[in-house]
Amino acid sequence: MSFSTLARRDFILALGATTLASTAVPVWAIDDVFGVSLLPAEKLRFGYAAITWDGNDVQAIKDISELGFPGIQLRSNILKEYGERPEALRALLEQNKLEMVALSSGGVSITPDKEADEIAKHIRNAKFVKAVGGRYLQVTDSARPKDRKPEIADFKQLGRLLTEIGKGASDLGVPVGYHNHMASLGEAPDEVDRIMEASDPRYVKLELDIAHYQQGGGDPAWAIRKYRDRLLFLHIKDVENLDAKDPRGRAYRFVELGRGRVDLPAVFKALKEVKFQGWAVIELDSITDKSRTAKECAQISMKYLEEKLGLKI
Repeated sequence: MSFSTLARRDFILALGATTLASTAVPVWAIDDVFGVSLLPAEKLRFGYAAITWDGNDVQAIKDISELGFPGIQLRSNILKEYGERPEALRALLEQNKLEMVALSSGGVSITPDKEADEIAKHIRNAKFVKAVGGRYLQVTDSARPKDRKPEIADFKQLGRLLTEIGKGASDLGVPVGYHNHMASLGEAPDEVDRIMEASDPRYVKLELDIAHYQQGGGDPAWAIRKYRDRLLFLHIKDVENLDAKDPRGRAYRFVELGRGRVDLPAVFKALKEVKFQGWAVIELDSITDKSRTAKECAQISMKYLEEKLGLKI
């Protein structure tokens, strides 16, 4: 090895160490320092979901931007104000230096006489995502039977509808992610498996919600490894047990990161192992302590990521 090669290598190593010390790049984002590049083109990116603001999306955009998040997830309620003028929402996001990671498009119904309307609705929402400059369309389902156990036919029908939605959205350049969710057809891990098996992997990816997966009886770190090639993005949240059921009959509630029973270090270890390079959207469905604001709840989760896991937004 020549002196010039050694000098170049030492310079690159020193530069890499300086860069890593001064940026918020996760430890696992480091490439082989003897390779062509020190850092990959992309890394794990954190967004935050506007759901905690309970419909006050303009305030959510302002707060999430001020906290330093580069991305936001919005719900379909945003369509009431911006559905006919996506350019206005795009401008608002640009002003606040935010990217729309995803739009929560709502649940897919498998009622036979509503299939065409369901497909059209979600593809219309994908067009909105495209117009705003967003990335993904998130769908869940409203197909879980209330008077019987889910049957194979239910999963097959949902898988077929998701595939049709995915095809239409794909033509627009908007990938579709299925969101596993309690009280949906994709509640338990084996049910998520069936939906994934029933849908075309070319058009339907998995938007893994780690807290819903935990509450449904699964291990989210295991799910990350299992679906490593089909992960679109993730919801990062926590869940705790309740001593008594809430008014909706639930014996659990979603909480800020680090306050529940999701093994978050194991989740991020799994993301490192599968070399996931994409979006992780932190989410809290509602404020758990009414003395706090939605922004303060987000700060609690940020503090956990930074102080307990050594990650930066």
